[in-house]
Amino acid sequence: MATTQIIITGIGGYLPANRLGNNDLPASLETSDEWIVERTGISYRHIADKGEYTSDLAAKALRNALDDANLSATDLDGIIIATTTPDLVLPSTAAIVQQKIGASNCMALDLNAVCSGFIYAFVTASQILASSQAKRIAVVGADTMSRILDWQDRSTCVLFGDGGGAVILENKPAPANHQPAGILAWTLRSDGNLCHILETEGGTSHQGQRLLKMQGREVFRHGVEKMCDALVETMEKAGVTSANIDYIIPHQANVRMINAITERLGIEKEKAIITVDKHANTASASIPLALNWAKQQRLLRSGQIIAMPAAGAGFTWGNILLRV
Repeated sequence: MATTQIIITGIGGYLPANRLGNNDLPASLETSDEWIVERTGISYRHIADKGEYTSDLAAKALRNALDDANLSATDLDGIIIATTTPDLVLPSTAAIVQQKIGASNCMALDLNAVCSGFIYAFVTASQILASSQAKRIAVVGADTMSRILDWQDRSTCVLFGDGGGAVILENKPAPANHQPAGILAWTLRSDGNLCHILETEGGTSHQGQRLLKMQGREVFRHGVEKMCDALVETMEKAGVTSANIDYIIPHQANVRMINAITERLGIEKEKAIITVDKHANTASASIPLALNWAKQQRLLRSGQIIAMPAAGAGFTWGNILLRV
């Protein structure tokens, strides 16, 4: 029986046209470009226009990924969208995106693991494809975080932005005499005891203002610790060391968090793909946007091993070790 591999065949991203620099933020925040850059590494964030929704960002990113894979929407067997900010309570944002791109009769579902959402969706799609019951699945991370921010709270509103990123995963025969590409190891974790350190004040069944509240120091501490744990766990599963990793493409929360992870694990800083300076924390979109940037810079090569650690509200975290 021929060996198969679950591989990325297309990558795409989309950022709203409205780019907000640190100096463009409201004066009432009493902050500055220097203060924000020093503490977060963030210079810009993109903000969706009025009437531009999560499904729009997701659909545009997915179209770009389909173009990159030389596929049409009707070639898809599934669409999984990781998002914290769906268009509506129902139907799913994935169903809305399915309609917008012209896909038909394929599976479509939403998944919410907040900033870890993309890697949760990536693993889910990979496991479905490994069953050989589907051939191609789009994995999309998209969020309009600007819609749930308190724009008077400088501890949170300067950190986030809007965007979408997508990959096409396909089950394909592995080339003879080559190590199969795809996931080498993964780990996904959650601890509901930490749900209070990053949350909104309300939602659908629990009414409130629905604005994001964060205990920044606790999120930083647990994020670094748990992403490092996930990296170590997956490296042990795959039988590799940090020296074998070509690039680490982490959740783009802030530069200090990324630097803390590489320093703790002895990974060269040059191996870390950092795009948070360009678009801030885009939640579930951050890893696919960084992947898309790495592709545009021609950094990705066949056979490379990349790590994709993430952490987010829940508290959720995990890592994927992937051979390109």
